[in-house]
Amino acid sequence: MSKLNERKVAVVGCGFVGSASAFALMESGLFSEMVLIDVNKDKAEGEALDISHGLPFAKPMSIYAGDYKDAGDAAVVVVTAGAGQKPGETRLDLVKKNVGIFKSIIPEITKYNKDGILLIVANPVDILTSVAAKLSGFPENRVFGSGTVLDTARFKYLLGEHLDVDSRSVHAFIIGEHGDSEIAAWSSANVSGIPINDFCEMRGHFEHEKSMKRIAEDVKNSAYGIIEKKGATYYGIAMSVRRICEAIIRDEKSILPISSIQHGDFGIDGVALSMPAIVGRNGVEGSVPIRLSDDEKAALKASGDTLKQVLEEAF
Repeated sequence: MSKLNERKVAVVGCGFVGSASAFALMESGLFSEMVLIDVNKDKAEGEALDISHGLPFAKPMSIYAGDYKDAGDAAVVVVTAGAGQKPGETRLDLVKKNVGIFKSIIPEITKYNKDGILLIVANPVDILTSVAAKLSGFPENRVFGSGTVLDTARFKYLLGEHLDVDSRSVHAFIIGEHGDSEIAAWSSANVSGIPINDFCEMRGHFEHEKSMKRIAEDVKNSAYGIIEKKGATYYGIAMSVRRICEAIIRDEKSILPISSIQHGDFGIDGVALSMPAIVGRNGVEGSVPIRLSDDEKAALKASGDTLKQVLEEAF
């Protein structure tokens, strides 16, 4: 097993999400080498060539199609492979199909790569993160999912639009399942330290309950709406993958709501779901406590129970 190359990333799966992620990673300048792996080698080669042709406008980098052996020294292995979500299908409908795919993929990755970070992006991401952790045998800090990083970005974006303020100044998390049981953590939401309801009133918004319900629903249903209109979602998640890789490679110790295996917080144990965590070169470097109301705690526990039940049925 060769030593890890800190400037190398592998992307497994070259569908919409994998290809868009590869493109975002090329543009990021974080890596000097990227291998694309897909069951359809021609697709991987085509994407590698297409993305490579943008290199004269970016940073020098080697981008090529390869196989699992080529991912042996990758610092980060991004796993997007899996069946996509079809219109009318929930993320949990995908479980059985994608658990089967992971049973063939994860052992192939870990045969060659023992020390990298596995970043799971395929859906349903929480279930597949739990499955990948079990199949890989990697320490839990080195197997985590993109979780609700995208949902949280959608949340910040919608709050920014609602309040007519830069979404980067909005501090709020979506937690729990990346899917239908996700929770908008309103109790801890703020804009530059000002509690969200106070800020809303400063901006002339007073119907808090109604707005909170609408925004949380819009976040939850974003993917369904996009899939209905254009068939798949991939740019938002690609930017989320780039953001997570940035936190890892630059050892930023950024706080991101990634999906990792929980151990007893809020009564959730042995299943992966999203909570704010410190992300750096060693992967998940610690969880961050979050202030929740009793209702939010109950909803989070219910989300964990839902995922645990699905995991037990599927794996």
